[in-house]
Amino acid sequence: MRATLPRRTLRCKVPLMRGYFAIGVEGVSKAFNVGNLVRSSHAFGASFAFTIDARLDKRQLRVSDTSDASSHLPVYHYPDVASLELPQGCALVGVELLDESIELPSFRHPLRAAYVLGPERGSLSPALVERCDFVVKIPTRFCINVGVAGALVMYDRMISLGRFAERPVRAGGPVEARKEHVHGEQLYRTPKS
Repeated sequence: MRATLPRRTLRCKVPLMRGYFAIGVEGVSKAFNVGNLVRSSHAFGASFAFTIDARLDKRQLRVSDTSDASSHLPVYHYPDVASLELPQGCALVGVELLDESIELPSFRHPLRAAYVLGPERGSLSPALVERCDFVVKIPTRFCINVGVAGALVMYDRMISLGRFAERPVRAGGPVEARKEHVHGEQLYRTPKS
């Protein structure tokens, strides 16, 4: 028997995307920033969240997670960069304002990715930047809040990999509904001899 969900929940459903993603933060010291990030990651459909070298009180973290997202989403805590473990094939994407960073609107998101942000008053450590497969930056004039930056990265991933109706040329919403996926005929592959 299927449970009935409130209408609000049904309308706000995150579209299914291929692949998976996670989001984390290095050297964070404010529990409410982690709580905000975990709540946003749950809302955007992340597979897990993580911290690296977090300098925060775990009790405060429970209080800051106002939606109890950590009950529905694994949150891993790593003591340092060397301890960070990601699934095989998962690209590590740093989010940092560096000259050589790729601007987020021009970035093609990997299907399997873990995004990592720096601390509130600092940058990603050189060891973590070295470990990243890609480093992206949000094109802003100055640094923004960790939770806001994480939400922007997840939103960009959702609109670039999700299935949405095309944007219209004029201002406003789409004129046509999103096109349904069409499955092709079954392909039979034979080994080359």
